[in-house]
Amino acid sequence: MSDPIPGAKEHIDAARKLAATIDDIPADTQLLPINRVGVIGAGTMGGGITMNFLTAGIPVIIVEMTQEALDRGVATMRKNYENTVKRGKMEAADAEAAMGRLTPTLDFGALAEADLVIEAVYESMDVKKDVFGRLDKVAKPGAILASNTSYLDIDEIASVTSRPEAVLGMHFFSPANVMKLLEVVRGKATGKAQLATVMALSVKIGKVPVVSGVCHGFIGNRMLSPRQAQAHALIMEGANYWDVDEALLEFGFPMGPWQMADLAGVDIGWHRDPNRIETLRDALCAVGRWGQKTKKGFYDYDDNRQRSPSDEVKAIIADFAQKEGKPQRSIDKDEIRERLLYPMISEGALILEEGISQRASDIDTVWLNGYGWPAWTGGPMFWADHIGLDTVVAGLKKHGLPVAPLLERKAAAGEKFNG
Repeated sequence: MSDPIPGAKEHIDAARKLAATIDDIPADTQLLPINRVGVIGAGTMGGGITMNFLTAGIPVIIVEMTQEALDRGVATMRKNYENTVKRGKMEAADAEAAMGRLTPTLDFGALAEADLVIEAVYESMDVKKDVFGRLDKVAKPGAILASNTSYLDIDEIASVTSRPEAVLGMHFFSPANVMKLLEVVRGKATGKAQLATVMALSVKIGKVPVVSGVCHGFIGNRMLSPRQAQAHALIMEGANYWDVDEALLEFGFPMGPWQMADLAGVDIGWHRDPNRIETLRDALCAVGRWGQKTKKGFYDYDDNRQRSPSDEVKAIIADFAQKEGKPQRSIDKDEIRERLLYPMISEGALILEEGISQRASDIDTVWLNGYGWPAWTGGPMFWADHIGLDTVVAGLKKHGLPVAPLLERKAAAGEKFNG
């Protein structure tokens, strides 16, 4: 970790304020009243989302499909509040009052009372379209319908309703009752009043909202994708996976990509057939290396969750590299860092050029508040400005990686993203 880049703190503060401004929506836009919120799904995300509103004094109707899932979700929320009280972060009476604002039910029709309904179900387009089709029939006129999707097309979800102007994305980050970032996804038909209402409401529940257009992964996950691809490519070419993580830790991230995989669960999305090994993750899952929960993932973990590199994983990676015919070489931390971070800047430039993000500082706000990008840098785009866009372009070309046209143009003109 380095000394703060000059102006980084001022940039972060200004960027956060500016993110609340939507260029084509007048400041005096009439906001819609939100007196009651509906949440579909009482799992980890649904419960966390619900707590934000309960804590802010807004009643919530939470709907589940089975009594067992509903009871489990309510119990988890209560336990979270109890833990907050124990840590001295909340008064017991306030926690009790928050839980008192909750109406748990199995009746989907109860959502007719909500002014805003947030769907937090399984990340599948078919499942979400089914939910929104049903929701369109029961939600009252004027209600805002939001999806907590991480990647999916909001316009396609809106297409199954008779009111696409009411539909938008509210991408919360896990744990949703703690993480500050909220990506508010604006569909092509999303109404200005609906968008302005959700942006204002986001601040009321303690979030830092940033508007994103519709694309796969929006701003944050879209930029994460090339970093993950390079993290995989690096270990196939001979880099130690712990060196990949360490390169980001030294830069100031709270964790690297393989630590993150272990924390989230290596088995997320696994097909559960130990004999079908098509990817590195399949191979790890087949031998029970599911992450921290099984005390072994990419790393081995002791009882205190302290990690150490695994010879078994090293051998599995070497086997995969051999099958792919990848020659092995020693890769230093500088190359690792450049290949992880520079493609993110290029992707950020594409996001800007496509109008997915209104401004470069919004991208910085997303990564600072949702993904642990180190504050000393001011955010990815501010950091790129600081080291020089020509440096980023040269690095990408050196490693044979694509350069976004906007990045190339700005570098050639000696311009910055945050001009």
